[in-house]
Amino acid sequence: MLRNALEPWHILVVVLVMVVLFGSRKLPDTARALGKSMRILKSEAKAMKADDQPAAAGAPEAAAHHGSPADNPR
Repeated sequence: MLRNALEPWHILVVVLVMVVLFGSRKLPDTARALGKSMRILKSEAKAMKADDQPAAAGAPEAAAHHGSPADNPR
């Protein structure tokens, strides 16, 4: 194994410390909130990347925002 790699007992110790610190009742709520935050962060980063991409390619901004109705189904 790699020298600094996480081994199964490392993960077990971390989980045990989390249970002791936060309690078993708070962990599902905390994990749910963390997952929701990660999804929001991921979607915002994706939106920022999509906004930067047409400008970097030199495409006019009007063409990027005003596509045909077929391109933008609602």
